[in-house]
Amino acid sequence: MRCVKIISFALILGFVVPIRGFAQSEMEVIQRGAYVARAADCTGCHTNAGEKPFAGDFILASPLGNIIATNITPSKQYGIGNWNEEQFAKAIRQGISPTRYLYPAMPYTAYAELSDADVHALYLYFMKVVKPVDNKPERITSLDFPFNQRWLMMGWNMIFARKQPWEKAPPEQDNIKRGEYLVKVLEHCSTCHTPRNILMGEKESQFLGGGFFAGWYVPNITSDPISGIGRWSNDELVSYLRSGTAHWKSQAAGSMAESIENSLRHLPDQDLQAIAAYLKTVPPIRTHGQIRPAFSFTGAKPVNMALLDYAIDRNPNAMTDKTTTDGQALYVAACATCHQLDGQGTKDQFYPSLTANSATGGMFYNNTVMVILNGIQRKTNDGIVFMPGFGNEMNDIQIANLANYIFERFGNDSLKVTAEQVKLLRLGGERPIIAKIVLPIGGVILLTVVGIIYIKRKRRRQRYRHLSSKR
Repeated sequence: MRCVKIISFALILGFVVPIRGFAQSEMEVIQRGAYVARAADCTGCHTNAGEKPFAGDFILASPLGNIIATNITPSKQYGIGNWNEEQFAKAIRQGISPTRYLYPAMPYTAYAELSDADVHALYLYFMKVVKPVDNKPERITSLDFPFNQRWLMMGWNMIFARKQPWEKAPPEQDNIKRGEYLVKVLEHCSTCHTPRNILMGEKESQFLGGGFFAGWYVPNITSDPISGIGRWSNDELVSYLRSGTAHWKSQAAGSMAESIENSLRHLPDQDLQAIAAYLKTVPPIRTHGQIRPAFSFTGAKPVNMALLDYAIDRNPNAMTDKTTTDGQALYVAACATCHQLDGQGTKDQFYPSLTANSATGGMFYNNTVMVILNGIQRKTNDGIVFMPGFGNEMNDIQIANLANYIFERFGNDSLKVTAEQVKLLRLGGERPIIAKIVLPIGGVILLTVVGIIYIKRKRRRQRYRHLSSKR
């Protein structure tokens, strides 16, 4: 019966070949490896939608350009099939593969703390269970100079990749420690929820204090009762981690929705409880200027409901008119069907309320705008949550006015967003200082080098012609 359970667990993951015939002790290690792969969300980055598991080719948007996740199946030609365990460990812990330095889009700064036993289990799982995919990659990472010089990561690693492995993963009985291992190592929460410094390293003094990534605001998840999750119950946190929804608090979108879909919803309840328990112990950090929780804006501002009940003009030309920039009209046309005219959503909160909502009541406009632009789609254990994006249907002025109407009526009415800011979010948000400074300098250096090479070659040709004319 135990062997059947192990095989069933592996098959549920959907990436496996039969494991019958392994020694029982080896099967237990493989089972652990499958769990580590799921908890570490290897699928989320290394599997492209609709493609074979772990075959790579997934685009990871980074502040410095798109990074293409690689094939990590045991393919000997295109994957990691020729790696020994030491090379495997060095890649996931130190960001150094047998052929090159990796970019920290691969969260090796967190995986550095993986225990030896978990690294071994993960290696065994990939080499003996994951199916090899022998397809040539369709695209490769190509960042602008000088970020395409991977050897520069050597210096970055010396500063920011200094963590040491845990001696062993904490047992289930040690709830807080187990939660810490999940948050810091396997789920690598700090890679998104901790702000970055000028060199794109994590600000350790602001651990889990929130930051900005690819246009989104990644929220503060410290124990602070105003800016963080201090006023969330453990059950609300577990519900959010499992389904992406904590009623009257928040809903997951963007990369968090992907983490829930590919990783968190598959973890056992005791793991989610451990994560919630540990987060409540993280030292509080208050977001500057925030005086009330984002979800505390619980009521919609009053409005003349007659103004919301627009008369329907059935003229065909009117039905196709998309030129209005009135935020209220846009809300009625695009949002009210699901979120209701009063913004309270449906009774079961399948379509969530826009009041008591962290996206509309927070200190930043980013997430409301990003959801309007891109929508939401995530798989949960109960089904699929979907909201269409309007980025292709509305221009920047329309989206700004719609967002401002939502803030003014349902959330933090001090929030305002401009069309120019919406345009910036469409492009992935504000570029980090390092990109603003280094890229121009790098371009100047590149042009200078090319110019020097051109001048030297031109002089060499002129010298050759001069010598030839004398012969």
